[in-house]
Amino acid sequence: MKPTTLSRSALALLAACAALPALAEDGPAITISGFGTAALTMSDTDQAEYIRPGQAAGVRKDARPGVDSNFGVQATAKWNDTVSFTAQGLVRKYATDQYGAELAWAFAKYKANDDFSLRAGRVGLPIYLISDFRNVGYANTMLRPPAEVYRQVSVDHVDGVDVVYQHSFDDTSVTAQFAFGKSQNKQPGNAYTDFSTVTALHVVVENGPFTYRFGRADAKFSAKNNPSLTGLNTTLRAVGLGAVADDLKLEDIKGSFTSLGLTMDYKNFLVQTEYAKRKTESRLVHDTSSWYAMLGYRYGKFTPYYMYGDIKQDSRNEYSSLPTSGPLAPLSAGVNGAVKAALQSSNAVGLRWDFHKAAALKVQIDRIAPRNGAGAFINAAPGFKGPVNVYAVGVDFVF
Repeated sequence: MKPTTLSRSALALLAACAALPALAEDGPAITISGFGTAALTMSDTDQAEYIRPGQAAGVRKDARPGVDSNFGVQATAKWNDTVSFTAQGLVRKYATDQYGAELAWAFAKYKANDDFSLRAGRVGLPIYLISDFRNVGYANTMLRPPAEVYRQVSVDHVDGVDVVYQHSFDDTSVTAQFAFGKSQNKQPGNAYTDFSTVTALHVVVENGPFTYRFGRADAKFSAKNNPSLTGLNTTLRAVGLGAVADDLKLEDIKGSFTSLGLTMDYKNFLVQTEYAKRKTESRLVHDTSSWYAMLGYRYGKFTPYYMYGDIKQDSRNEYSSLPTSGPLAPLSAGVNGAVKAALQSSNAVGLRWDFHKAAALKVQIDRIAPRNGAGAFINAAPGFKGPVNVYAVGVDFVF
């Protein structure tokens, strides 16, 4: 494993954010806020690595900080009552085994009136129930979002515009957001996914202790700089399996993601749940149904919780017509392996301790049961099956 280092871009981001208060003396009023998680994560196996979605390296039996740790800074410059500018930088391990900085948000906001606002630039993509704050550990009960749902769409933002509507009707508040733009998502190595057209609708209704959410995202996407995929496609066509190659292509593919969410915070009882369906035109990006449910109870400054999550594959998971013997048998095995989704279920127990007004200590244990191979684990040894226990302890903070 490579030693933990902080990239030059990460250092530059932190230096730039530190300089912002000085700039505020000569321009618009600037407010600075931030968040972070300092965590150690480990598992009880050396047969595979546990990761968060999009990470290039994870943890085995030796505890490491990179899986669940991050640091973010957000700056907002208010030009006047209607115009403001916001930027958010995030430092984490993603796509490489080093900490790197990324520009998560960078947008101008125009507030037309009390109900409508327009944002242009790099805006957060409202894919999930906690999309706006899924990287802010302090804002969440659990130590990390459940992978069964939150690994289905990995893109966090779009470069484009969105319109946000907010209004209160007596004791019910409604928020609706529609986003349009494009995005790219880095992957380990030099590969990336290009989302050429993205639209997303996000509707939230809050009433008393309940929050209800509906989300729908549609996109056209292509895999870029992926030599393994290119080689597989070329080989299939060379041996006369062009129809299979067409099923597996990842060029201008249409996909959708539809989700429902619910939270409840009532008399110290906490409930959070989501159900989601992903559909695409390619059998390499599998059609899935996923869900999780969390129940917690707030007892003073302590909140114990339990979570269960699961995912199943809706698209066909094999080509029964491919040859299972002869010279094409290895190719058939590779194709049938590729069209099987990495499935798993998880049981998790955890405890949150709000020991400070702006910091919380969390301990979480996940018992993950992979299906159809390694599930969400990577670099698995032959014969790896699980279940695997994953242990994590971390401090979430905001400022």
